[in-house]
Amino acid sequence: MYELKVLGSFSAAHHLLNYEGECENQHGHNWKVEVYIKGENLDKSNILVDFKVLKRELKTVLDRLDHKDINELPEFKGISPSSEILAKYIYEEMNKLFPQISKVGVWENENSCSMYYEQWD
Repeated sequence: MYELKVLGSFSAAHHLLNYEGECENQHGHNWKVEVYIKGENLDKSNILVDFKVLKRELKTVLDRLDHKDINELPEFKGISPSSEILAKYIYEEMNKLFPQISKVGVWENENSCSMYYEQWD
């Protein structure tokens, strides 16, 4: 089994709904994102997925979030856009192009990360 990881980042504001504490107020993060792809079969160049393609598509997804108030985006209207929800959103968007995605990690800071993955059979 092979596994790749690419990194991306974006800056955005958000606030948590139904939360008591500082995070209920609007605040921002410089988010770091990790996308993992895994699979058993390499192509004729002996690569699983071209890093260049994977990074380009991740950037496309993250550009939709970058320098935005996440709570105001239609995809997150009325829900609390926690790092867990962002990890799931990025996973689902990347999964449309890369069905071999294994997980996504979203870091709010150097000490706090949420991961999202789906169970494979």
